[in-house]
Amino acid sequence: MGGWAIAVHGGAGVDPNLPKERQEEAKQLLTRCLNLGISALRSSLPAIHVVELVVRELESDPLFNSGRGSALTEKGTVEMEASIMDGPGRRCGAVSGVTTVKNPISLARLVMEKSPHSYLAFSGAEEFAKQQGVEMVDNDYFITEDNVGMLKLAKEANSILFDYRIPIIGSDSCSAAVENPIQMNGLPISIYAPETVGCVVVDGQGRCAAATSTGGLMNKKLGRIGDSPLIGAGTYACDLCGVSCTGEGEAIIRGTLARDVAAVMEYKGLGLQEAVDFVIDKRLDGGKAGLIAVSGTGEVAYGFNSVGMFRGCATQDGFMEVGIWE
Repeated sequence: MGGWAIAVHGGAGVDPNLPKERQEEAKQLLTRCLNLGISALRSSLPAIHVVELVVRELESDPLFNSGRGSALTEKGTVEMEASIMDGPGRRCGAVSGVTTVKNPISLARLVMEKSPHSYLAFSGAEEFAKQQGVEMVDNDYFITEDNVGMLKLAKEANSILFDYRIPIIGSDSCSAAVENPIQMNGLPISIYAPETVGCVVVDGQGRCAAATSTGGLMNKKLGRIGDSPLIGAGTYACDLCGVSCTGEGEAIIRGTLARDVAAVMEYKGLGLQEAVDFVIDKRLDGGKAGLIAVSGTGEVAYGFNSVGMFRGCATQDGFMEVGIWE
């Protein structure tokens, strides 16, 4: 055993002109979440508890796109999704289309532990939440003034906004993006920088776990489901590793990105960082994304092919790092 390790992310794809104060806010939140996870690991909590604890904290802060502060649909509402996976036994739970559950990641865990299923969505997920007695809130709780403004800009631009807080509609940079649009499933989008959240942990017993949560895309169609709740795409954990992804959901789904990290470790014999680098380089087919990962032997790794990724990591030997850029 190499000891425990933890990594968190707040999304891949960052505007290079992101205001310094926003960068500092993001780093402070990631540091707070890392310290929360470190404290839990030092108290010998199992990995599955720690990833849920950390992602709940991220969902409760409006800075990133999950829980409170989630991106808005084309109708101005919030539809959230989340998944969690426990490496031992590869148990998993996921939810989509959640609109009144305060912490979707905790509902995903309840699906894993208290239902005969792995995935519940929309009205079925909401009904299960009521049966389980989880904390429910009005949909308005998740909506922030910033996001209302960003949805308005998205509609004016007739586009899906990935970085829903920092669009520069009508500026030179936006015009250039429109002239050379990023393709999503073969269709152009004008701005790219998602902010999904996630956490991966290996505890002192070598148990890996992963959790991912998001509000999706600003101005997304009702009912759109991305990679975050899909086991093997946005989230995966097994005896070898735990992985949480962020970025262009459609590309992550096509590449089954999270599972592929474990697959190349198992079948090609690659180490954790080698596996992460291989998957980012070979499996995205032009898409933009990032991921964080831990191994069962206490390693931690990350990779991205976008302009930056909000991330942080820590290990039992005292190493700790929080960053955004390369």
